[in-house]
Amino acid sequence: MARRSGRGKRRRKQGDDRALWFAGLGCTTIAVVISARFVMENPGWAIGIASVAIAAFGAGLFLRYRILQARRQRFLAANTELTKVDLMTGTQFEHLVAERLITEGFRRVRERGRSGDGGVDITAVAPGGTPYAIQCKRYGGSVGAPAVRNFLGALANAFNGHTGILITSGRLTDQARTEALNARQPLILLERDHLADWLIGQRTILTRPMRLAEADDPAT
Repeated sequence: MARRSGRGKRRRKQGDDRALWFAGLGCTTIAVVISARFVMENPGWAIGIASVAIAAFGAGLFLRYRILQARRQRFLAANTELTKVDLMTGTQFEHLVAERLITEGFRRVRERGRSGDGGVDITAVAPGGTPYAIQCKRYGGSVGAPAVRNFLGALANAFNGHTGILITSGRLTDQARTEALNARQPLILLERDHLADWLIGQRTILTRPMRLAEADDPAT
């Protein structure tokens, strides 16, 4: 008896779902017919209403963009000091870099961090269409040559065709710097000496590669 009761409940539920579906379809059909008749009989009003709706939609998108932009600016302003960067996790540092890339005009900025990222933390496309692959190192010390080699390997394989950028809160060792700058396609390097300037917008990745050769206190 319990099984029959359960089957009966399922049948009633299915019947109720079908009834709701047909009711919704009927209401939608009626709404479409009434709307079409209104448009045919009142084309001027229809155009006016459509124009207002489009304008409202556009205004909503613009307002959303401005809100997101303001939030991004506040976030960057609150995290540009290196003392705060030094307290971040690797994931937080990657997010900070991604937000700054967006303000610099990069599109399709994707945070790829976590295990299995293929040696690249962020991918993005520059305003001119050039694809970039970014490696972020939130280090308190120096970035060694093995980290550079791994990044170059990723660029030569899974991310072939991408311009590589290595961004770190630390500094590269001499050997790491040599390998980065002597690669087939030299890496753009942004290290501690210029990181804060980039975060506040005083430097840019797009027009002037920032390399350790310009730093005031290179690692050894």
